[in-house]
Amino acid sequence: MNPLLQKTRNHRLKAIPFDEIKLEHFMPAFEAALAEARAEIETLKSNPEAPTFENTIMALEDGGEQLTYVSTIYFNLLGAHSDAEFKALAQKISPMLAEFNSSIATDPAIFARVKMVYDAEVAGKPEPKLPPNMKEKAALKAAERYRLIERNYKGFIRGGALLSDDKKQRFTEIAMELSQLSPKFNDNVLSATNSFILHLTDPEDLKGIPEGVLEAAAFTARQKGKESGWVFTLQPSSFSPFITYCQKRELRQKMHQAYSSRAFKDEHDNQEIVKRTLQLRQECAELLGYKNHAEYVLEDRMALSVENAMNFSEKVFEKALPAAKKEVQAVADFARELDGIATLEAWDWGYYSNKLKEKLFQYDPEELRPWFKVENVIDGLFKIANKIYGITMKQVFDVPVYHPEVSTWEALDKDGSYLGLLYMDLFPRETKRGGAWKSSLFGQGMYPDGMRRPQVMIVGSLTPSTDTKPSLLRMDEVRTLFHEFGHALHSLLADGYYHGLSGTSVLWDFVELPSQIMENWVLEAEALRLFATHYETGEALPKELLDKMLAAKNFNAGNFNITQLRYGFLDMAWHTTPPSEIKDVDVFEKQVTQRFAMLPVHLGTNTSCAFSHIFGGGYAAGYYSYKWAEALDADAWSLFEERGIFDKDTADKFRNYILARGNAFHPQVLFEAFRGRALNPDAMLKRDGLI
Repeated sequence: MNPLLQKTRNHRLKAIPFDEIKLEHFMPAFEAALAEARAEIETLKSNPEAPTFENTIMALEDGGEQLTYVSTIYFNLLGAHSDAEFKALAQKISPMLAEFNSSIATDPAIFARVKMVYDAEVAGKPEPKLPPNMKEKAALKAAERYRLIERNYKGFIRGGALLSDDKKQRFTEIAMELSQLSPKFNDNVLSATNSFILHLTDPEDLKGIPEGVLEAAAFTARQKGKESGWVFTLQPSSFSPFITYCQKRELRQKMHQAYSSRAFKDEHDNQEIVKRTLQLRQECAELLGYKNHAEYVLEDRMALSVENAMNFSEKVFEKALPAAKKEVQAVADFARELDGIATLEAWDWGYYSNKLKEKLFQYDPEELRPWFKVENVIDGLFKIANKIYGITMKQVFDVPVYHPEVSTWEALDKDGSYLGLLYMDLFPRETKRGGAWKSSLFGQGMYPDGMRRPQVMIVGSLTPSTDTKPSLLRMDEVRTLFHEFGHALHSLLADGYYHGLSGTSVLWDFVELPSQIMENWVLEAEALRLFATHYETGEALPKELLDKMLAAKNFNAGNFNITQLRYGFLDMAWHTTPPSEIKDVDVFEKQVTQRFAMLPVHLGTNTSCAFSHIFGGGYAAGYYSYKWAEALDADAWSLFEERGIFDKDTADKFRNYILARGNAFHPQVLFEAFRGRALNPDAMLKRDGLI
């Protein structure tokens, strides 16, 4: 029996039988699930009854359940744990799914039914208001019903329902081709990342690198079959400390150039994929009547338009640029004074800015590692979540996993009721793409077999343990873990009725609010006291070290903002410029990002060919949303600061209005309900010390 096609799962949590699933199960499961989903669509189309919410909208909401199950498992494993043979399946599976989804979105009979329900229940009627009491379940369900109908109707239009037959055919062809390009782009980035190692055998080359980092590099060398020496890779947990601490400038340059040229002019070159992706996105936007892909995307965002998103970004740029220039000059002067560096280069920035931080604040972030043992950080994260929301995370050991490093946790509410299941997969592997993310296996909500609680994953590439030392995290890795758990909470604390609106299924420039606000607790002494203890002695994080860390938290904040804005403007430039005008990927990128260049830019380095967020993920024309959500986060956090970081009433409001509601209401409505007023965008600039 194919475990992917089992209709019932006997595990008490209805957990996925990862331990039974093999590569050969996927293609037969996809074919069977597609056939079943097509049959369900034919039943919907041939239904002689007049269209209603139940027989049309809910039929679409619940339809293709088996197909969703199989594809969700496949694509989660594709990012988290897949070899070359597993990845190759994506080139077959992705276009099959794209064709099927497009066939539904462009089917006139289905759209006619959806439109009849929309006209009867939504068109011309005011959007339901958020009830003053979140216990008014009937009012909340009615509002969700309205929202689900509206989202379905608009989704069909944005999916090509109003196109002529020949344009529908072309629209489907585009979707199928794009579905192959995205996984190929990511595969190239991962292959390029894995193909480079820096093997060092001379201790002189290691001067400045902390002992813990060297232990990890020696362990990596043994793992890679080296008889001696140290191996550094382009994984963040290896690359970042090397570029920050290695005294040998030529080695920092070598690592930086390797990292900055991944999938660019090498055997994994992504340039043609970038250009083809842009051509197809532009053509798709034009078919639907939009000027470009960005205009198409932003219509369905909080920002509403490219102009609004860019005006917001420009305001931040105006405040951040003077600060960034001063910061760069200070580091350049320091590097010249310390080591006679005539021209500060990109591979010098991390090293000398860290040295300057040490001088100004008598503080080196590496000092914090002993207080951030990963098990203690996880325990602290869960204690903080308990103090904020009253929930408990309980580790369970009977849930099947796809890799031995994966741990599983039950989330329990304050009354002991079950909230959901969390998988945590935190360390780098060659079978895992880089970075960190949260994804869903099931969303909360009503399914054909009843109300289900969510199952979610947190996947990362944090500093792993070695054979001599446990995993000790950098502060930025601690923040990453809190960030991704914030996304997980958005799903685990969902309390809606329709799973299509649940958890993180919100407008894209709102999705980062729950994740980014969780990072704030990491910089609070009251929260750090719950978990920051020395991994050997149990000593609490010394107040002196904590004070230094907090004093330095806005060090180089201008440059951090400029870096994020650079990514956002580059993304938007790719998706507002006619692809016919883009002849060379690298030339275009350097033209767009010239005004953001704080340091010399060199030939042979390129961001776009490894920019997985926009060419291999869902952030196309949406990278600005990180700063947008940061403004929401800073303003929301200011309420916690006013009332106390563990204030129960504030936490309950954030849970009820933001985390629990998902996409049941427009995010502007939800934010204002929580904050009691419209957004104050200056809160972010004040927090960063820019105004």
